[in-house]
Amino acid sequence: MVIAGIVLVGIAALIHVFIFYLESIAWTSERARKTFGTGTAEEAEGTKELAFNQGFYNLFLAVLVALGIVFYFSGGVAAGAALMFAGAGSMVAASLVLAISSPDKAGAAAKQGVLPLLGVIALAIGLAIA
Repeated sequence: MVIAGIVLVGIAALIHVFIFYLESIAWTSERARKTFGTGTAEEAEGTKELAFNQGFYNLFLAVLVALGIVFYFSGGVAAGAALMFAGAGSMVAASLVLAISSPDKAGAAAKQGVLPLLGVIALAIGLAIA
């Protein structure tokens, strides 16, 4: 069960790295504009600085999870689990904020939050029965 949780939070981290790319590197591209509904390149340009910053939040959450995985498999089970819970739990919390504050973006919130939520649940169960 722990391995399933690690795989799930690991995939969630990869998704958040991709979100980082879209927000911080490719914000004005057609793909990012379509994904986030920002309209024209000129409209996206107006929010580029905000998106750049937001992208780094997503990257840092992914880094927490990745470090947690490394620590876990290096023998630091408690530290690794804590880092994975912090990173993935924050992903879940951010998805809840998005869903509550922008109900029209519930689909995006689900894409952002379901995998880390399942990963946190699987990790908690796996660690509890280990």
